[in-house]
Amino acid sequence: MDDSFHKYACQFCGYIYDEKLGDPDHGLAPGTRWADVPDDWYCPDCCVTKADFALLEE
Repeated sequence: MDDSFHKYACQFCGYIYDEKLGDPDHGLAPGTRWADVPDDWYCPDCCVTKADFALLEE
């Protein structure tokens, strides 16, 4: 099992969602895994949907 945190990038504006940091300003506590982010969550910078994010390969 992979316990490392991942990052996801908005393909439109470049905002990075970091699982380790979450998005507390929008209801996602630090440590919230991408799979647990609700489908109706949106990019806080440009308002596109979760579907418009891609996993960042590290």
